[in-house]
Order: sequence, then structure tokens, then C-alpha cells
Amino acid sequence: MIACDYQPFSIVEDKGFKEFSKTLDPSYTLPSRKTLSQTLLPNMYGKLRAEIQEKIKRAPAVCLTTDCWTSVTTTSYKSVTCHYIQDFAMTSHLLDCFVLTDRQTSAHLASELRRVTTEWGVSDQIVACVTDNASNIVAALRDHLHWDHIPCFAHVLNLIVKAALREVQGTIQKIKAVVEYFHRSTVASDKLKATQQQMGQEQLRLKQDVATRWNSTFYMLQRFIEVKDPVISTLALINAPLSTLSTEDWGIVQETVDIIKPFEEVTVEVSAERNLSIHQPVQKLVDCLMAEMQKRFSKVEQIEKLADATCLDPRFKKHAFINNKAADDAVKRVTAAAAHNHPSHSEEEEGQDPAAAAIFWEDFDERVANTRASTSSEPTTPSTSAAAMIEMRAYLAEPLLPRTSDPLAWWKMCSPVFKTLCEVMRTRLCIVATSVPSERIFSKIGQIITDRRNRLSPFKVRELVFLNANLP
Repeated sequence: MIACDYQPFSIVEDKGFKEFSKTLDPSYTLPSRKTLSQTLLPNMYGKLRAEIQEKIKRAPAVCLTTDCWTSVTTTSYKSVTCHYIQDFAMTSHLLDCFVLTDRQTSAHLASELRRVTTEWGVSDQIVACVTDNASNIVAALRDHLHWDHIPCFAHVLNLIVKAALREVQGTIQKIKAVVEYFHRSTVASDKLKATQQQMGQEQLRLKQDVATRWNSTFYMLQRFIEVKDPVISTLALINAPLSTLSTEDWGIVQETVDIIKPFEEVTVEVSAERNLSIHQPVQKLVDCLMAEMQKRFSKVEQIEKLADATCLDPRFKKHAFINNKAADDAVKRVTAAAAHNHPSHSEEEEGQDPAAAAIFWEDFDERVANTRASTSSEPTTPSTSAAAMIEMRAYLAEPLLPRTSDPLAWWKMCSPVFKTLCEVMRTRLCIVATSVPSERIFSKIGQIITDRRNRLSPFKVRELVFLNANLP
């Protein structure tokens, strides 16, 4: 209750909770606030930590993510999460969420990360660390720790779209002013609801964007279009002191939403219609998107461990590469790694089905339509030796797995055939695409550090967040 539901320790002293507990079981005596904080919670923390540490010891390789956050009390926290493959399913844990007491220099960050990984005994298992592109953390990984750094895809995408949206900033600022006006004015907000009702439309609130998240701007623009007619009518009725959106502005909004919608679905495809006649500011947005994607993604196939992971994904293999040399290099690296591995035993439990396809995948699906196996087909079992090169050739000869299938479930089924490749797979498919797992931890801290809990010590916050993130 304290860790899972973010309840304060003082709940055991609240009159209402005491009465509720007594009603359930008059003979039960609630533990004191001090007992909860100083005995029960630390004991649970220590027990769960030991259990997770034992699990991680058996992982052949782990991928880390890390990020920083500043709380409402201006305390800086750093989270570190760990990801690995267990029983052919991705497993994740929060390792630590601690206070940064010194300047966030690359040396200090490296020292703290080294401490965490040493305490957990995973220093020799780390294959990569996924973070944003902040210079201090990149330098910490590259210059001090010598770990492979994988740029967070979500962060890169955020930078790309935010840069492009500056090309239509004039129209966006007009919309933000309207949205803020309706959020500030109860009269305007009530009038908008009444207008929506009169028009037979659902009563939808306008959404405000957040400076740090480009997708919040997308949601704001998308909602603004959905309530276009009621907004226009309401603004005319209340004679609000706002800049009027022209016909061109509304066109820009619609085109912008159409173009950046695929990015919301985690794609790099700007628009399926390549020959549209669009407004000049939106054309500049498209040009900026293309330039930013070229700048930030042009060398992504040269990130070796990402390329290896792509090669070892039975849904993609070499077909996901644009650069044939990068694909061939990945095959050579994986083959060389497989030559040094021993066969693995079959394991248990399949992973979960991936999410449904997004717009991004349409082009890829069309290109590989004839190379995919049906969901009911069985992989061909090679009758050759287990030599790494032959095994790799046999693996590449297999039909592609349908993209919505679970690659780890495929590897579970085929591990007796591709024994050495399976061992390499465990050290590559554990790499996650973003540092979002670390960022999610901070939303939990935000719920823990509240007005009722603003005096919690950093170590107590550390215990609570760890339990909340790792308890089943």
C-alpha cells in the first residue's frame, strides 16, 4: 500500500484509516509509522533487491537505460534500469534511483553509474546503455566507462519534430493563445461546451502543449481541428481579444497534423502523399523534417550493436537495411560472435505479442511481402553442421517472420537448431530502443514527493521507488 499506491506513512495514524482497519479486523493492531519506515519497508526492500540480483546474475547480457530529473523540491535524481532476456522474454528492473549530490559532470555521472553497476554485479554483462544525447552523459559513457552508447530513439525523434515545428511557429502561437484563453476563462470554457452541445458534438476540452514534448503540440493541434467549428463560433460570440486564425492558418494546422501524425506513431515517414500542393510554411516544415532525419539518422546503421540486433531479429534480418555493406558487416560480426559461443538449452515461457503496425511499417511490409512466412508455418530445420557460418546462412535462408509476431517466441522454438546464434541473440535483442523506462520512474517519484511527503529523505524515496517499480 505504501509503495504500490503511494500512500504516506502517516496513513496508519489517520483516524479514518484506523476505523476502516478496525472494521475489517478488530483484533489487528496497525504498525506504527516508525515501524513502517524503519523496519518493514527496509526489510522488504532488502529482500526484493536480493531476489532481483540473483535473477540478473544469470543474464548473459544486460542493457541499461539512465536519465536525470529534478523534483519539486529541486532535488536531482538519476534512475538506472536494467533489461535482459530471461526464458525468451524481455525482463526489466529498476536498479537504482538516487540523488545526485554533486555537479552533473561526465566524471561524476560515470562514478555514480560505476557504483550502481558494481553494487549489482553487472559490470561485465553490459552490452549497451541507452540515454539521451546530453553531452555529459555521452562523455561519461564514452570517455570514462567505455560502454557502447545507444541514442534514445524517442529523444532523437523529439529533437527532429521540435526543430521542424519552428517553421510554423506563428500559427502554433496563435493556437496556444486561444487554448490558454479557454483554460483561463470559465465563461469562455462554459460557452464552448454549450456551443458544442448545440452543434450536436461531443464536449471536448482543448489541450495545452508542454514545452518538452513535441507530441503534446500534436495533440493540441489535433484537438483544435476536432473542435474547429465550435471554437470559431464561440470566439465570435464572446468577442475574445485574440488574433483571428485566417483560412491559411487553418490550412497550415491541418497539413501540419497530417504530416507529423506518423511521428506520433513512432515513424520516420512524413507523408504518404508526395505530390500534394501545400502551404509554403508547411513545405518548409517538411524540408526541415527531412533535413533533421538525414542529419540524425543517416549513420544509424553504423551503430554496430543496433545493426546486430536488427540482423538477429527474424522479422527483419538484412531486409531492414538500406546500406548493403552495413547489413553484410552485421552478418560478419554476428557470425564471428557465434563462433565463440556454446550451445544453449531450450528455455520456457513466450513473450507477449508486439503492438499493432503503425504507418511507418507500410513501406517495409510491401517490400518484404514475398519473403514473410505465414504465422502457422514452421521454420526449416537445417540438416547441416552447427558451424557458425553455416548456421548463419541457414538462418538468413529462413522466411521472414510476420512483423507482428514475437521474435523471442521464434527464437525459443528455433533455439535447438540455431544454438550458437541464439546465444548471440541474447546479448543483442536485450537492447531497448529508448530511455523511456528510466523516464517513467520520475513520474512515480512525482507522485511520491508531494505536499504530504515533502520531507521524505532521499534514501527513503529510493526504497519506495525501487519497490514500486519492481514489485510484481
